[in-house]
Amino acid sequence: MADVRNTQQPQPVRLAEYTPPAYVVDTVDLHFELGEEWTSVHARLAVRANPDRAEPGALFLNGREMELLEVAVDGRPWPETDYELNEESLTLHGVPEHFTLEITTSIRPQENTALEGLYKSSGTFCTQCEPEGFRRITYFPDRSDVMARYTTTIVADAERYPVLLSNGNRIGAGTLPGGRHWVQWEDPHPKPSYLFALVAGDLARVSDAFTTLSGREVALHIYVEHGNEDKVDHAMRSLKAAMAWDETAYGRECDLDVYQVVAVEDFNMGAMENKGLNIFNTSAILAKPETATDADFQRIEAIIGHEYFHNWSGNRVTLRDWFQLSLKEGFTVFREQQFAGDRYSAPVQRIEDVRRLRTAQFPEDDGPTAHPVRPDSYIEISNFYTPTVYEKGAEVIRMMYNLLGAEDFRRGTDLYFQRHDGQAVTTEEFARALEDASERDLSQFRLWYTQAGTPRIHVDGDYDPEAGTYTLHMRQEIPETPGQRQKEPMHIPIAVGLLDGDGNGLAPRLTGEGERAETTRMLELREAEQSFTFSGIPEEPVPSLLRSFSAPVRLEFGYRDEDLAFLLANDEDLFNRWEAGQELARRALFRAMTAYRSGAEIELEGTLVDAFGALLRGGTGDKALVAEALTQPDESYLADLMDWPVDPEAIHHARRSIRVRLAQALRDDFLYNYRAHQADGEYSADPEAIARRRLKNLSLAYLVAGGDEAGIEAAREQFRQATNMTDRLGALRPMVAEDVAGTGGALESFYEQWKDEAEVVDKWFAIQASSPVYGTLDRIKALLDHPAFNHKNPNKVRAVLGAFARGNPYRFHAADGTAYAFFADQVLHMDGINPQMAAALARGFSRFRRYDEERQRLMREQLERIRREPQLSRDTFEIVTKSLGDGEGG
Repeated sequence: MADVRNTQQPQPVRLAEYTPPAYVVDTVDLHFELGEEWTSVHARLAVRANPDRAEPGALFLNGREMELLEVAVDGRPWPETDYELNEESLTLHGVPEHFTLEITTSIRPQENTALEGLYKSSGTFCTQCEPEGFRRITYFPDRSDVMARYTTTIVADAERYPVLLSNGNRIGAGTLPGGRHWVQWEDPHPKPSYLFALVAGDLARVSDAFTTLSGREVALHIYVEHGNEDKVDHAMRSLKAAMAWDETAYGRECDLDVYQVVAVEDFNMGAMENKGLNIFNTSAILAKPETATDADFQRIEAIIGHEYFHNWSGNRVTLRDWFQLSLKEGFTVFREQQFAGDRYSAPVQRIEDVRRLRTAQFPEDDGPTAHPVRPDSYIEISNFYTPTVYEKGAEVIRMMYNLLGAEDFRRGTDLYFQRHDGQAVTTEEFARALEDASERDLSQFRLWYTQAGTPRIHVDGDYDPEAGTYTLHMRQEIPETPGQRQKEPMHIPIAVGLLDGDGNGLAPRLTGEGERAETTRMLELREAEQSFTFSGIPEEPVPSLLRSFSAPVRLEFGYRDEDLAFLLANDEDLFNRWEAGQELARRALFRAMTAYRSGAEIELEGTLVDAFGALLRGGTGDKALVAEALTQPDESYLADLMDWPVDPEAIHHARRSIRVRLAQALRDDFLYNYRAHQADGEYSADPEAIARRRLKNLSLAYLVAGGDEAGIEAAREQFRQATNMTDRLGALRPMVAEDVAGTGGALESFYEQWKDEAEVVDKWFAIQASSPVYGTLDRIKALLDHPAFNHKNPNKVRAVLGAFARGNPYRFHAADGTAYAFFADQVLHMDGINPQMAAALARGFSRFRRYDEERQRLMREQLERIRREPQLSRDTFEIVTKSLGDGEGG
């Protein structure tokens, strides 16, 4: 089904213009007649005027891409003279204060390539209604503050669609003439339309049960395509683990009799938390050792947890309007991160969280699409499912957790759920619940929701040996962002530790305080400039700043390389150990970039080699941390750190040169770690086994990069003999990256073996698209012509085009601009198929001003060419206009 296009420039929706709905809906009865050509939807709504609106006026209903067949009020057809119908809405004039509204529409799900509303995926009917998909099903006040109780009846061909699912509890079923059957579902909980879900197909079911702390038994069902039943054991275990964790960590018990999850192949998102009927992208649920990597297993558990946690933080308490999106997403991402940290390694989870924040959200904060965690306006809300709303939103919640402490934070969330259960609320009401429970004032802190941009914290240290004091002088700056030039000082929690010369943690106390035992202090920076003085410091310490990344800021301190090596070896805060190693690596990389651009030989200083060698030789017992510390910063992150102009060639060659030199300098250590961390027996996804494989495969990648013959042969052998996908890809990735002899054949054999496993084929696509060797423009074009590629499948688009733009900047930013023209063609092509995916791809051009003048010109030309498309979707129009920076664009 084609997307509705606008010939006029789309206008933004503004938070300041929010008004409560004129009418509310108490109940919704839906009747679906699913067909192969047409599907009819009959909606029966109990509507009444909103008592909060003095004069409700006309009834406005959203609606797109469907045919209106009938409209009736209290059983009588509504005259055409009393309603207005256009491409976006149905407006009824003169309706009574209380009435029953009946609407019948006809839609064509099989043509709905936008994958919003009701559509078909591999022969299965399914829905995606967040944020505004329900208006593609029937005419409705499709907004998050209209909450109703739903009853859904689904009628379909019994042979083709034996499984008929919707939200809530199944209350009826039967057979009909002509080989059709029906099932009826009732959801006892009021919900906004974006949480409605329907699935109809021929699916296999895997079942289990969970007993809550109060003794209730909840039936658990996971539905997949036939043949995939053996890939959901991990997802089921993860669901039960999430349910148990939420009971103990937040006191939230499952409120349903049945909890269902369905996996579909064509899905714009990772998953969707529809009340009691979660719909998942197959990539976020299907896993077994032969087809999924360790990272897949961990990602699946995190996403399962995320969607389940939404049952309370998003469903039972939902959002008043879409500007409050982070109310549910930021809070739930934080809960997901806590869950994952408890399940595996909290420090490693924190490293992964921060790496994601820095590589995705920091650049967004520093570009033309920067926006606050709670945006002020938008044109297409789908464009605001961003790292700022999710990742930075989670950091905002984490900072409140840090400021209040675990006990007061829990009291605050308990109060929030108790106070607002069944309501649609705002971020202010969340913060107010925390304030009331903790008796803390968070009024200044709330600027984190309204001010865009990443604060920069400049820190200087001053030791006074006579007084035995150490002073940290801090200065904060919040850069200008689109629409926000003047910024007020933020309330920023900065966790600090001090180490003595032997690497022991001191117990820093601020001047005037008594003795303290804790070695980490949470300082609260509130002013533009502020100093903190610690007493009883016997020698000049090495400060450990921003421990566990206590705030999403860029922090600058004048560390010497030897200070960083010292922290890497001694800091009790494992995150800051990793951070010290990353900063050492970044410095080496930037020196290498300077050498490359000047034509000088790239050299590797001994401090980095010694520090990394000590890690490999057992400087810390945490193998996962060692692997993280030895992982190079990626090219996109280094580009974000560069001063103007970004030089993709210098970054690529410097990073490769340092990698080769580290591999050669530490060859014996890498070879030892590769051999020492081999494992026999069956695959296990426990933290220790994952850490062993991570360090083993990282060591192998360095050996291959260094050209070591033993390492290259080990990679070939591991690829041939691997019994799990983690080790198979752990060998194939470095072979592809370095183009060692025989790699082409390995890629061919890999595809032949796994061509029937869609998720594995996606990995095969992505490995090539992100490789500077295999991901050349000609190869990318060949991948798009491959029989396994499909522009209508978001996973395939992400695997090739997404991986090329984000994971292969060296080739994407080729100086001649040919990749830019090709990519713009793909954006325009996708815009006619799936506007959400097209807008996501268009972000690849959003920071074009960071590059040299010629690349800027070439990218701007493509952005302007995209914007000139007369039928451009609102999704893509908004991203392109904001990127160009010469229009509001929302």
